[in-house]
Parts: sequence; structure tokens; C-alpha cells
Amino acid sequence: MKNESVSIAKEGWPIIGLMAVSAMTFAMFQCYVMAFVFLVLLWFSVFFFRDPERVVPADEGIAVSPADGKVVRIRKKEDPMTGEEKTCISIFMNVFSVHVNRSPVAGSLQKIKYFPGKFINAAYDKASTDNERCAYLVKDAQGDEWTFVQISGLIARRIVCRADEGDELKRGERFGLIRFGSRVDVYIPEGYESAVRIGEQVFAGQSVLAEKA
Repeated sequence: MKNESVSIAKEGWPIIGLMAVSAMTFAMFQCYVMAFVFLVLLWFSVFFFRDPERVVPADEGIAVSPADGKVVRIRKKEDPMTGEEKTCISIFMNVFSVHVNRSPVAGSLQKIKYFPGKFINAAYDKASTDNERCAYLVKDAQGDEWTFVQISGLIARRIVCRADEGDELKRGERFGLIRFGSRVDVYIPEGYESAVRIGEQVFAGQSVLAEKA
């Protein structure tokens, strides 16, 4: 069995460094209360930006979860990239979840579209249309189009996109992250059905989210 190893997302190092320097500075000046506060923030920063390796399923005809978190909604909605009505699976990440996002399927990244917006609670349905978000359209080897959308949350203030249009993504490959609580929606193409249920905990790049009907 392959053991899981944990690294740190590169976007977290500046914050981790700042917390470490602040803790040491306050300790040098014997401000132990503030040093303790920054040590706690240092621990939280390391925990938040953890980026564990995952064993990605190799089965044909499946899609994996793009995020760690809980499935909060499964319903038919209009795909923001194609305009088609598709089954949308929503995954909510709290501040304790791993926030590195991974591609649900292998394919060519056709389009990336950023939508400015608000920062309401990502668990609410209207976050899909009102919040700041970044949508990705991927076409797989069979020609099926998949859309996944990073949605900011109540305290999420930065969506990070690591991919570019034209990139070839592998299933389970990292493509970005969202800082401090958020949501990812996946719009699955016709011919696929949800492999999860509402309330289920899923893991990015590892849990099977949808499968060919």
C-alpha cells in the first residue's frame, strides 16, 4: 500500500514565513502572549496549506472529486460555460479541509472564465451565481465536456488558478486552490451520473464523484 505523504502548497510559504518570523520577533522581545498567538497562527497556516499526495483511481469512465469536503447539493443546473442543463455536484470546503483543487478528469482545458462577485456563505445555492468564482471547461478524450467552478466563500478572499487554456490536464492533477473556506461545483456531461450522495465526505483526486451510466 502506498503511504500518503504531505507537502505544503507553494502559495502558503509566504504566509507561513510571516507567521514564523512574527512569532520569533515577539519571543525575542519577551512578548510571550503575542508569540504564542503567532505560533498558533503558524500551526494553522501549515495545516491549512497542507497538500497531501493522493492515489488517483485508474478506472475508465469515472470522474474524481476536485476538492476535499462534504457534498452539499446534487441538482440539475445550467452549466455556466456551455449553457446546457447538467447535473451539478457541489462540494463545500470548510477551513479545516485541504484546499488544493484537482482536475476531475483527464482532458484538454478549453476555456477559463473568471466571474467577479460577492463573498457570501459558499454553502448557499446563490453562491453559484453571486460569488466571485473561476470556471474551467475541459474536454476529455471521448469529446465530453466537463465544467468545474471554484467559488469563493464568506471568508475566502483569493481564488488561485495554476492552469492555462490549452493545458492537458491529467485526472487528479492539481490546478489551483481557494484560500480559507469555499466550494467547488462540478457539472457532469450527459451519459454520466453521480456516484456520491448528499452529506458524503469526499477527497480531491481520490474519491469517485461520477461514473458512466
